[in-house]
Amino acid sequence: MASHMQTLTQKASRLIALALFPDTCLGCRRHVSERGVLCAECWNGMHFVAEPLCAITGEPFQHDFGGNMVSAAAIANPPAYRRARAAVLHTGVARQLAQRLKYGDQGELAPWMARWMVRAAGAMMSESDVVVPVPLHWRRYLLRRYNQSAELGRAVAQQAGLDFAPEALLRVKPTRRQVGLSAAERRRNVRGAFRVPPEKEIAVRGRRVLVVDDVLTTGSTIDAAAKALLRAGASSIDILAFSRVVPHFVARR
Repeated sequence: MASHMQTLTQKASRLIALALFPDTCLGCRRHVSERGVLCAECWNGMHFVAEPLCAITGEPFQHDFGGNMVSAAAIANPPAYRRARAAVLHTGVARQLAQRLKYGDQGELAPWMARWMVRAAGAMMSESDVVVPVPLHWRRYLLRRYNQSAELGRAVAQQAGLDFAPEALLRVKPTRRQVGLSAAERRRNVRGAFRVPPEKEIAVRGRRVLVVDDVLTTGSTIDAAAKALLRAGASSIDILAFSRVVPHFVARR
């Protein structure tokens, strides 16, 4: 009897949810067959990051030269993290989703975006112990009311069955927005910006940390975050983001 009532309750909840939040495209909100998918037009506007790409930074290459390729930037300035991956290019529909999550207070997008991130992560998921999101400075958090990277990180951790430590990393320096800064200015901007509180070191010490962010640009922010986590005793750092900015890249179809 109890299980029957539970089934009826679940069906009723589903009907109410469908009435209040009909199954619409994540991108344009047209009607689709099921929740959490894109319509054909928006799907064609998504550009998923795929091989060939840099084995370290995850930056996609325009041409496949064979072998385990590493970008010139990663060779010239090896990052503190082990690998970085992103699900999609930061353009078109993906850019709209990222902006709606970040500025539109639409946290309900995070679980659907996280599905693509988990797929893009590949072996990184099984080689990680704990998920740590890139934090906001407390002043910006008060303005935004929530951290979009934490929403993505929570969803990734739940889907992958990993521990989630949203307070393991703090942003202790109120950095400028990175948009419009040169690569050198970005590095200076985030230098010393992150710290692991002593009471939170247990969450990362000796563990393989997966750092989650919403958008990757030059990599300065995630590199600074990785260095702070390594100083706190993390054994390795991998990076996972929803989208990646790649100027002048021509997406393949």
